[in-house]
Amino acid sequence: MTDLPTIIARKEGRAGRLTFNRPKALNALDHNMAVVIEQALDQWRDDPEVALVIIDAVGDRAFCAGGDIAIIYQQGRAGDFETGPRFWRDEYRMNAKVAEFPKPIVSFMQGFVMGGGVGVGGHCSHRVVGDSTQIAMPETGIGLIPDVGGTLILARAPGRVGEYLGVTGGRFGAADAIYAGFADVYAPEAEWDALKARLIETGDVGALPSGLVPQAKGRLADLRPEIEAAFGGHDIHEIVASLEASDSDFARETLAILRRNSALSEEATLQLVRMTRATPTIRAALENEFRFTLRAVEHSDFLEGVRAQIIDKDRNPQWKYSLENLPMAAVSALLEPLPKGCEIDFAA
Repeated sequence: MTDLPTIIARKEGRAGRLTFNRPKALNALDHNMAVVIEQALDQWRDDPEVALVIIDAVGDRAFCAGGDIAIIYQQGRAGDFETGPRFWRDEYRMNAKVAEFPKPIVSFMQGFVMGGGVGVGGHCSHRVVGDSTQIAMPETGIGLIPDVGGTLILARAPGRVGEYLGVTGGRFGAADAIYAGFADVYAPEAEWDALKARLIETGDVGALPSGLVPQAKGRLADLRPEIEAAFGGHDIHEIVASLEASDSDFARETLAILRRNSALSEEATLQLVRMTRATPTIRAALENEFRFTLRAVEHSDFLEGVRAQIIDKDRNPQWKYSLENLPMAAVSALLEPLPKGCEIDFAA
Protein backbone atom coordinates (compact mmCIF):
# COMPACT_ATOMS: atom_id res chain seq x y z
CA MET A 1 0.00 0.00 0.00
CA THR A 2 1.32 3.43 -0.92
CA ASP A 3 2.05 5.64 2.08
CA LEU A 4 -0.10 8.75 2.29
CA PRO A 5 1.78 12.05 2.00
CA THR A 6 2.74 13.65 5.32
CA ILE A 7 1.37 16.94 4.06
CA ILE A 8 -1.35 17.19 1.43
CA ALA A 9 -1.19 20.08 -1.04
CA ARG A 10 -4.02 20.68 -3.50
CA LYS A 11 -6.36 23.31 -4.91
CA GLU A 12 -10.06 23.36 -4.08
CA GLY A 13 -12.39 26.05 -5.39
CA ARG A 14 -10.77 29.44 -4.80
CA ALA A 15 -8.30 28.07 -2.23
CA GLY A 16 -4.90 26.46 -2.12
CA ARG A 17 -4.97 23.89 0.65
CA LEU A 18 -2.18 22.49 2.83
CA THR A 19 -3.09 19.80 5.35
CA PHE A 20 -0.70 18.25 7.87
CA ASN A 21 -1.23 14.48 7.67
CA ARG A 22 0.87 12.84 10.38
CA PRO A 23 -1.70 12.61 13.19
CA LYS A 24 0.04 9.71 14.95
CA ALA A 25 3.19 11.87 15.16
CA LEU A 26 1.11 14.90 16.25
CA ASN A 27 1.77 16.28 12.76
CA ALA A 28 5.43 16.97 13.58
CA LEU A 29 7.08 18.95 10.79
CA ASP A 30 10.01 17.28 9.03
CA HIS A 31 12.35 18.60 6.35
CA ASN A 32 10.31 17.28 3.42
CA MET A 33 7.11 18.82 4.77
CA ALA A 34 8.77 22.21 5.01
CA VAL A 35 9.87 21.88 1.38
CA VAL A 36 6.35 20.89 0.24
CA ILE A 37 4.83 23.94 1.95
CA GLU A 38 7.38 26.24 0.34
CA GLN A 39 6.90 24.75 -3.13
CA ALA A 40 3.12 25.03 -2.89
CA LEU A 41 3.30 28.68 -1.85
CA ASP A 42 5.70 29.38 -4.71
CA GLN A 43 3.22 27.82 -7.15
CA TRP A 44 0.18 29.62 -5.76
CA ARG A 45 1.73 33.06 -5.34
CA ASP A 46 0.83 34.15 -8.88
CA ASP A 47 -1.90 31.59 -9.62
CA PRO A 48 -5.10 33.53 -10.47
CA GLU A 49 -7.22 30.54 -9.42
CA VAL A 50 -5.93 30.79 -5.84
CA ALA A 51 -7.44 33.69 -3.90
CA LEU A 52 -6.31 32.47 -0.49
CA VAL A 53 -4.58 29.55 1.21
CA ILE A 54 -5.94 27.35 4.02
CA ILE A 55 -3.56 25.47 6.30
CA ASP A 56 -5.08 22.84 8.59
CA ALA A 57 -4.34 19.39 9.98
CA VAL A 58 -5.74 15.88 10.26
CA GLY A 59 -6.60 14.68 13.76
CA ASP A 60 -7.98 16.24 16.92
CA ARG A 61 -4.82 16.24 19.03
CA ALA A 62 -2.53 18.60 17.15
CA PHE A 63 -2.23 21.11 14.36
CA CYS A 64 1.55 20.60 14.55
CA ALA A 65 3.30 19.81 17.81
CA GLY A 66 6.73 20.93 16.62
CA GLY A 67 9.63 20.03 14.39
CA ASP A 68 10.66 16.41 13.90
CA ILE A 69 14.12 16.69 15.43
CA ALA A 70 14.95 13.02 15.99
CA ILE A 71 17.11 12.86 12.85
CA ILE A 72 18.99 16.01 13.86
CA TYR A 73 19.66 14.44 17.25
CA GLN A 74 20.84 11.15 15.77
CA GLN A 75 23.12 12.84 13.26
CA GLY A 76 24.44 15.23 15.88
CA ARG A 77 25.34 12.40 18.23
CA ALA A 78 27.28 10.87 15.32
CA GLY A 79 29.25 14.12 14.87
CA ASP A 80 27.22 15.53 11.98
CA PHE A 81 26.65 19.20 12.74
CA GLU A 82 25.35 20.08 9.27
CA THR A 83 22.00 18.24 9.11
CA GLY A 84 20.38 20.49 11.73
CA PRO A 85 21.41 23.81 10.16
CA ARG A 86 20.43 22.51 6.70
CA PHE A 87 16.92 21.74 7.94
CA TRP A 88 16.58 24.98 9.87
CA ARG A 89 17.80 27.09 6.97
CA ASP A 90 15.16 25.61 4.65
CA GLU A 91 12.46 25.72 7.34
CA TYR A 92 13.19 29.37 8.10
CA ARG A 93 12.98 30.32 4.43
CA MET A 94 9.54 28.65 4.35
CA ASN A 95 8.50 30.51 7.52
CA ALA A 96 9.40 33.80 5.85
CA LYS A 97 7.38 32.91 2.76
CA VAL A 98 4.33 32.19 4.93
CA ALA A 99 4.71 35.52 6.73
CA GLU A 100 5.32 37.50 3.53
CA PHE A 101 2.78 35.76 1.27
CA PRO A 102 0.87 38.36 -0.76
CA LYS A 103 -2.48 36.56 -0.47
CA PRO A 104 -4.39 35.74 2.71
CA ILE A 105 -3.41 32.54 4.49
CA VAL A 106 -5.85 31.14 7.03
CA SER A 107 -4.61 28.63 9.60
CA PHE A 108 -6.96 26.47 11.68
CA MET A 109 -4.95 25.50 14.74
CA GLN A 110 -6.51 22.84 16.96
CA GLY A 111 -4.81 20.94 19.77
CA PHE A 112 -1.08 21.28 20.21
CA VAL A 113 0.59 24.11 18.26
CA MET A 114 4.21 24.19 19.30
CA GLY A 115 7.59 25.19 17.91
CA GLY A 116 7.56 24.38 14.22
CA GLY A 117 3.75 24.48 14.25
CA VAL A 118 3.86 28.11 15.36
CA GLY A 119 6.34 28.74 12.54
CA VAL A 120 3.67 27.71 10.04
CA GLY A 121 0.31 28.60 11.58
CA GLY A 122 1.48 31.53 13.67
CA HIS A 123 2.73 33.59 10.73
CA CYS A 124 -0.45 33.34 8.67
CA SER A 125 -2.45 36.49 8.03
CA HIS A 126 -5.59 35.01 9.63
CA ARG A 127 -5.06 32.59 12.53
CA VAL A 128 -8.04 30.66 13.88
CA VAL A 129 -8.03 28.93 17.27
CA GLY A 130 -10.61 26.88 19.17
CA ASP A 131 -11.31 25.44 22.58
CA SER A 132 -8.75 22.61 22.25
CA THR A 133 -5.89 24.89 21.16
CA GLN A 134 -2.74 24.71 23.27
CA ILE A 135 0.12 26.90 21.98
CA ALA A 136 3.68 26.99 23.28
CA MET A 137 7.25 27.78 22.33
CA PRO A 138 8.79 25.20 24.71
CA GLU A 139 12.32 25.14 23.30
CA THR A 140 14.19 26.17 26.46
CA GLY A 141 13.12 22.80 27.86
CA ILE A 142 15.16 20.99 25.19
CA GLY A 143 18.15 23.33 25.19
CA LEU A 144 17.07 25.32 22.14
CA ILE A 145 15.51 28.78 21.68
CA PRO A 146 12.11 29.84 20.30
CA ASP A 147 12.86 29.90 16.60
CA VAL A 148 10.92 29.60 13.29
CA GLY A 149 10.24 33.33 13.65
CA GLY A 150 8.75 32.82 17.09
CA THR A 151 10.83 35.62 18.53
CA LEU A 152 8.96 38.04 16.25
CA ILE A 153 5.60 37.08 17.74
CA LEU A 154 7.09 37.15 21.23
CA ALA A 155 8.68 40.56 20.59
CA ARG A 156 5.31 41.97 19.53
CA ALA A 157 3.43 40.59 22.55
CA PRO A 158 2.22 43.12 25.13
CA GLY A 159 4.86 44.43 27.54
CA ARG A 160 7.16 41.66 28.79
CA VAL A 161 4.73 38.85 28.02
CA GLY A 162 6.99 37.73 25.17
CA GLU A 163 9.99 37.35 27.44
CA TYR A 164 7.90 35.40 29.93
CA LEU A 165 6.40 33.01 27.37
CA GLY A 166 9.69 32.52 25.53
CA VAL A 167 11.86 31.88 28.56
CA THR A 168 9.39 29.63 30.42
CA GLY A 169 7.92 27.87 27.37
CA GLY A 170 4.52 27.51 29.00
CA ARG A 171 1.36 26.44 27.20
CA PHE A 172 -1.63 28.71 26.74
CA GLY A 173 -5.11 28.42 25.28
CA ALA A 174 -7.17 30.35 22.76
CA ALA A 175 -7.88 33.46 24.85
CA ASP A 176 -4.22 33.98 25.75
CA ALA A 177 -3.17 33.17 22.18
CA ILE A 178 -5.24 36.09 20.95
CA TYR A 179 -4.08 38.33 23.80
CA ALA A 180 -0.39 37.58 23.16
CA GLY A 181 -0.66 37.92 19.37
CA PHE A 182 -0.33 34.26 18.38
CA ALA A 183 -3.86 34.14 16.94
CA ASP A 184 -6.56 36.45 15.58
CA VAL A 185 -9.90 34.67 15.52
CA TYR A 186 -11.75 32.34 17.87
CA ALA A 187 -14.39 30.00 16.46
CA PRO A 188 -15.93 26.84 17.96
CA GLU A 189 -14.26 23.88 16.31
CA ALA A 190 -17.61 22.35 15.37
CA GLU A 191 -17.98 25.25 12.92
CA TRP A 192 -14.56 24.95 11.27
CA ASP A 193 -15.60 22.68 8.41
CA ALA A 194 -18.37 25.09 7.43
CA LEU A 195 -15.94 28.02 7.64
CA LYS A 196 -13.46 26.24 5.39
CA ALA A 197 -16.21 25.43 2.91
CA ARG A 198 -17.18 29.12 2.69
CA LEU A 199 -13.56 30.16 2.24
CA ILE A 200 -13.09 27.59 -0.52
CA GLU A 201 -16.26 28.72 -2.27
CA THR A 202 -15.81 32.48 -1.98
CA GLY A 203 -12.06 33.02 -1.67
CA ASP A 204 -13.00 35.78 0.78
CA VAL A 205 -11.62 35.96 4.33
CA GLY A 206 -14.65 38.09 5.19
CA ALA A 207 -16.32 34.73 5.80
CA LEU A 208 -14.38 34.44 9.06
CA PRO A 209 -16.27 35.40 12.22
CA SER A 210 -15.33 38.29 14.46
CA GLY A 211 -16.06 39.13 18.07
CA LEU A 212 -16.51 35.57 19.33
CA VAL A 213 -14.96 34.94 22.75
CA PRO A 214 -13.31 31.66 23.85
CA GLN A 215 -15.14 29.70 26.52
CA ALA A 216 -12.09 29.48 28.77
CA LYS A 217 -10.74 32.73 30.18
CA GLY A 218 -7.03 33.46 29.76
CA ARG A 219 -4.61 34.20 32.57
CA LEU A 220 -1.93 36.39 30.99
CA ALA A 221 -3.79 39.68 31.39
CA ASP A 222 -4.25 39.05 35.11
CA LEU A 223 -0.58 38.08 35.47
CA ARG A 224 0.69 41.17 33.61
CA PRO A 225 1.69 43.15 36.72
CA GLU A 226 3.86 40.29 38.01
CA ILE A 227 5.24 39.53 34.54
CA GLU A 228 6.21 43.17 34.06
CA ALA A 229 7.84 43.39 37.49
CA ALA A 230 10.02 40.31 36.97
CA PHE A 231 10.71 40.07 33.24
CA GLY A 232 11.87 43.62 32.79
CA GLY A 233 15.16 42.48 34.34
CA HIS A 234 18.33 43.09 32.34
CA ASP A 235 19.25 39.40 32.26
CA ILE A 236 18.10 36.04 33.59
CA HIS A 237 19.94 36.66 36.86
CA GLU A 238 17.97 39.85 37.53
CA ILE A 239 14.73 38.08 36.65
CA VAL A 240 15.51 35.25 39.07
CA ALA A 241 16.42 37.73 41.81
CA SER A 242 13.13 39.56 41.33
CA LEU A 243 11.16 36.34 41.51
CA GLU A 244 13.06 35.19 44.58
CA ALA A 245 12.15 38.44 46.33
CA SER A 246 8.46 37.72 45.78
CA ASP A 247 6.35 35.26 47.75
CA SER A 248 3.59 34.88 45.18
CA ASP A 249 2.35 31.66 43.61
CA PHE A 250 3.37 33.07 40.24
CA ALA A 251 6.95 33.66 41.43
CA ARG A 252 7.30 30.17 42.92
CA GLU A 253 5.81 28.51 39.85
CA THR A 254 8.00 30.51 37.47
CA LEU A 255 11.19 29.92 39.47
CA ALA A 256 10.59 26.18 39.36
CA ILE A 257 10.33 26.33 35.57
CA LEU A 258 13.45 28.48 35.19
CA ARG A 259 15.46 26.05 37.33
CA ARG A 260 14.23 23.09 35.30
CA ASN A 261 14.99 24.42 31.81
CA SER A 262 18.36 25.21 30.21
CA ALA A 263 19.86 28.38 31.69
CA LEU A 264 21.92 28.83 28.52
CA SER A 265 18.79 28.74 26.39
CA GLU A 266 16.86 30.98 28.76
CA GLU A 267 19.37 33.82 28.62
CA ALA A 268 19.78 33.42 24.85
CA THR A 269 15.99 33.55 24.44
CA LEU A 270 15.78 36.71 26.53
CA GLN A 271 18.41 38.39 24.38
CA LEU A 272 16.89 37.18 21.10
CA VAL A 273 13.41 38.47 21.89
CA ARG A 274 14.90 41.87 22.64
CA MET A 275 17.13 41.81 19.56
CA THR A 276 14.11 41.11 17.40
CA ARG A 277 12.04 43.78 19.15
CA ALA A 278 14.64 46.30 17.97
CA THR A 279 14.24 45.12 14.35
CA PRO A 280 10.75 43.55 14.24
CA THR A 281 10.67 41.87 10.83
CA ILE A 282 10.34 38.19 10.03
CA ARG A 283 13.69 38.05 8.25
CA ALA A 284 15.55 39.77 11.07
CA ALA A 285 13.93 37.41 13.58
CA LEU A 286 14.92 34.33 11.60
CA GLU A 287 18.46 35.55 11.02
CA ASN A 288 18.84 36.31 14.74
CA GLU A 289 17.51 32.87 15.68
CA PHE A 290 19.76 31.14 13.16
CA ARG A 291 22.79 32.53 14.99
CA PHE A 292 21.89 30.14 17.78
CA THR A 293 20.53 27.17 15.83
CA LEU A 294 23.48 27.17 13.43
CA ARG A 295 25.68 26.37 16.44
CA ALA A 296 23.14 24.56 18.59
CA VAL A 297 23.92 20.92 17.82
CA GLU A 298 27.62 21.34 18.53
CA HIS A 299 27.73 23.96 21.26
CA SER A 300 24.44 24.30 23.16
CA ASP A 301 22.37 22.07 25.46
CA PHE A 302 20.29 20.85 22.53
CA LEU A 303 21.52 17.24 22.27
CA GLU A 304 21.23 16.69 26.01
CA GLY A 305 17.80 18.30 26.13
CA VAL A 306 16.45 16.14 23.30
CA ARG A 307 17.96 13.04 24.93
CA ALA A 308 16.30 13.72 28.26
CA GLN A 309 12.90 14.89 27.03
CA ILE A 310 12.34 12.97 23.79
CA ILE A 311 14.75 10.03 23.39
CA ASP A 312 15.33 8.53 26.84
CA LYS A 313 12.46 10.48 28.41
CA ASP A 314 14.10 10.43 31.84
CA ARG A 315 13.23 14.15 32.23
CA ASN A 316 16.60 14.64 33.92
CA PRO A 317 18.79 16.71 31.59
CA GLN A 318 22.33 17.45 32.71
CA TRP A 319 22.69 21.00 31.47
CA LYS A 320 26.07 22.60 30.85
CA TYR A 321 25.34 25.39 33.32
CA SER A 322 22.99 26.27 36.14
CA LEU A 323 21.37 29.65 36.68
CA GLU A 324 24.05 30.33 39.28
CA ASN A 325 27.13 29.60 37.16
CA LEU A 326 25.95 30.59 33.67
CA PRO A 327 28.77 32.49 31.91
CA MET A 328 27.47 35.26 29.68
CA ALA A 329 30.40 34.62 27.35
CA ALA A 330 28.88 31.24 26.44
CA VAL A 331 25.63 32.96 25.49
CA SER A 332 27.44 35.63 23.49
CA ALA A 333 29.35 32.96 21.55
CA LEU A 334 26.08 31.35 20.46
CA LEU A 335 24.67 34.69 19.37
CA GLU A 336 27.63 35.95 17.36
CA PRO A 337 26.69 37.28 13.89
CA LEU A 338 26.39 34.61 11.23
CA PRO A 339 29.67 33.70 9.51
CA LYS A 340 29.94 34.82 5.90
CA GLY A 341 28.35 32.25 3.60
CA CYS A 342 26.04 30.86 6.31
CA GLU A 343 23.19 33.31 5.81
CA ILE A 344 19.65 32.23 4.97
CA ASP A 345 18.92 32.67 1.26
CA PHE A 346 15.37 34.00 1.45
CA ALA A 347 15.20 34.36 -2.33
CA ALA A 348 15.77 30.67 -3.08
